[in-house]
Amino acid sequence: MWSVFANPARFMALSRRLAPAFGLAAAVCLILGVWLAARAPNDYQQNETVKIMFVHVPAAWMGLFAYACLAGASFFGLVFRHVLADVAAKTAAPLGAGFTVLALATGSLWGRPMWGTWWVWGDARLTSEFILLVVYLGYMALHLAIEDETRAARAAAILAMVGVVNLPVIHFSVEWWNSLHQGQSVMRRGGPAMPPVYLWPLLLITLGYTLLFGALWLTRIRAEVWRRRATALTRAEAEG
Repeated sequence: MWSVFANPARFMALSRRLAPAFGLAAAVCLILGVWLAARAPNDYQQNETVKIMFVHVPAAWMGLFAYACLAGASFFGLVFRHVLADVAAKTAAPLGAGFTVLALATGSLWGRPMWGTWWVWGDARLTSEFILLVVYLGYMALHLAIEDETRAARAAAILAMVGVVNLPVIHFSVEWWNSLHQGQSVMRRGGPAMPPVYLWPLLLITLGYTLLFGALWLTRIRAEVWRRRATALTRAEAEG
């Protein structure tokens, strides 16, 4: 299994089929999820504001998931020197940062009418989520700052490993500290506390986001591989 992803030629052949398949599946999930979300009733406390959840929660989940993928790829690239793993880590960062920005923006839109403020620095989840965005930006900046791609990948991989510490902090922040955020509503002991009319569209949209990330990630990896091949050919022609 791992040999498929460690071998660039095999990966390119497989990803050429997987990327559009993931994209199509993502479109189906998102269309159905958005349709169900639009039909969901307003909440008796949050009114229409509750529907921000259908964008915010999946985006927050994807910010964490994308970083876990980035960190995993960084680990394999750092330890086993897999070039494709370095490429996978590099290309995951902008996607994860985008989802994190979306999570922070929609969270602020929800917080204004519900909490009476756009932002609260004292809230552990808000602050740790912002730190996640800073780590994403730092990772991408480090890649840009170092011209040699091998050195850049190693330095960025070390930063990615350090940043992993923040993931459990984000997830468990509502349990470890007093927080404006509510506790877990889906992934909790005893099953989800959310009514099915909200749960099903949320799960479908989350699945759609995940598949969309997969499609975009594979596409970005393929583009980066082709870019590096073109750069190598250009350099070889110049030297020859």
